Amino acid sequence: MSNNNIKVEEYFLEFLKVDDTFGLGFFRELLGALESLDLNVDDVRGQGYDNGSNMKGKKQGVQMRLLEMNPRALYMSCACHSLNHTLSDMAHSCVKAVSFFGVVQRIYTLFFSSTKRWKVLLDHVYDLTVKSLCNTHWESRIKSVKAIRFQTSEIRSALLELHRTCEDAMSKSEAKSLVDSLESFEFLLGIVIWYDILFCINMVSKKLQSESMSIDSTIEQIEGALAFFEGYRTTGFATSMNIAKELVFVMDVKPTFPVKRLVLRKKQYDENTDDEDVRSPEEAFEYDYLNVITDMAIASLRNRFDELKRFESIFGFLLDSKRLKLLDESELWQCCNTFHSTFSHGDKSDVDLMIFIQNSRFSKGLCQINSSSAQRSFSKLKLLKTYLRSSMSQERLNGLAILCIEKDMLGKIDVDSMIDNFASRNA
Repeated sequence: MSNNNIKVEEYFLEFLKVDDTFGLGFFRELLGALESLDLNVDDVRGQGYDNGSNMKGKKQGVQMRLLEMNPRALYMSCACHSLNHTLSDMAHSCVKAVSFFGVVQRIYTLFFSSTKRWKVLLDHVYDLTVKSLCNTHWESRIKSVKAIRFQTSEIRSALLELHRTCEDAMSKSEAKSLVDSLESFEFLLGIVIWYDILFCINMVSKKLQSESMSIDSTIEQIEGALAFFEGYRTTGFATSMNIAKELVFVMDVKPTFPVKRLVLRKKQYDENTDDEDVRSPEEAFEYDYLNVITDMAIASLRNRFDELKRFESIFGFLLDSKRLKLLDESELWQCCNTFHSTFSHGDKSDVDLMIFIQNSRFSKGLCQINSSSAQRSFSKLKLLKTYLRSSMSQERLNGLAILCIEKDMLGKIDVDSMIDNFASRNA
């Protein structure tokens, strides 16, 4: 720093072998790793984990335990991961939603499990083929729903041909069952609703993965999604009904809901007849399906992105130059005081360091406020463990991982001279 040369970089340290998967077990393993690497917990200024309760738990999670030791180690969950969990919450919010995605997966499984059946599908579908449901990346399910949403009649024709020509009794029965599902007005209305929902989530997810995305932009996208679901709860059913009726007209299916048999039971003397459920099938579908999904979406979005509001209250005035200019003296003082108190712990404060960095013109070397361009799996770990080596000790795994991940640094090292030096010392 004395030479006015500062550079912020990210490095891989090591994989940790963990047996205790509870929050306390992870936390102890983390502290042990930091101590072994001679890293001070008080120097941590940020935390980022997945959305597992053992990591992000507000009472016993790793992030909360670390915050108790170091209040300046602010925790921020992955926005895309949180959005993914929101969609998962919606898909499991009611029985009809679970059943809907079950039918979508069954359609794919029936055709994909046989090359002959897949050929039958291709003979009827010329644009979008059916896709399998992803168990982890929920927003990608729009591809699975889209293929059926815009090709319902063609897929039904393919299933009818399978029912006529298939010799396997189980496949024949499955094809007939799926035809009945596709001809159900409830399913057709559900596929219109879910396509609208997944389309909105997919657009937000893509924007959240933009490299230029920042905290204020993320909040704007989430608030836009909340506004969509609040509006869809009010007007979505009527709009979806009109679209679904167009689908059933093409398929020559009656746009009616199944009527449940009224169960008669003996009433007690103090019961009111007005307490009986006298809703029509349409109203029952709207209240028990659409409203449940949208209510879950609104509640989940507000709960999972609650910490963004805290970050916005701390850094918001620094992210928008126009907003900063509009602040009066008292408002600016309050924002600066909040920032100062957040990064103060005991007799230590980071604000003095920030002033030093600004005065020393080091700000260009600091990390920009952005996000990764896409969600990635742990491809290096998968490559090392399953392809290059089926079994490996923890020490060798970490060493090989460093060589693989930090290949830019490895390229600056003269490996041949190191090997010769090692050999001469141990000869």
